[in-house]
Amino acid sequence: MKVHLIKQQTIQNFIDRHAPARRSFESWITTIKYADWSTPEEIQNTFGSADLLGQGSNRVVFNIGGNNYRLIAKYFFGAMNAHLFVKWIGTHAEYDELCDQGNQYTIDDF
Repeated sequence: MKVHLIKQQTIQNFIDRHAPARRSFESWITTIKYADWSTPEEIQNTFGSADLLGQGSNRVVFNIGGNNYRLIAKYFFGAMNAHLFVKWIGTHAEYDELCDQGNQYTIDDF
């Protein structure tokens, strides 16, 4: 199933504030555009460094830009598309702080 990315504008807003991230996120978006997923494992096949979060969260963490940035997304496989909802974007250090607080499973910034 083709991937429907919700909300790409969120990523653009992050790039506008973090110019060095532009090329990495644009590459990630291009990969998403051509992805064909019907299971969480296929997400990991596309992005080998992606981590599926547990606790029934249906969330995945993408390591972007040589692990400089992290993006948390919630995934849902519908009848026609795989949907990827951006929940949080930040630097690796910010992600570590988020995890220290245990919020990676519930954060919903966007």
